[in-house]
Amino acid sequence: MSENTPFQGIGQAKKWFHLDMTALLAETNAPAKLAVNSLTALDRCDRCNAQAYVRVTLPKGELLFCGHHARAHSSAYQGIALSIHDESDRLYAK
Repeated sequence: MSENTPFQGIGQAKKWFHLDMTALLAETNAPAKLAVNSLTALDRCDRCNAQAYVRVTLPKGELLFCGHHARAHSSAYQGIALSIHDESDRLYAK
């Protein structure tokens, strides 16, 4: 019932659709209970799109890096990063 009917004005149909879809998406896309800063397979390196293992929080945003690019660019962000969350040890975990 997302289309307008003669008895519902355009504003009514849009309002109904927006409210119901918002509630549905909130229920189905509820975030998983993960650690606040943990990186998942969905987090991708900003340089090469590989899985990210390092999150660098900067004064104006954040960068995600794979292990290789985190090592390659570490000298550039070490002095200015607000925080560095490194999970690259997972690469070597058995």
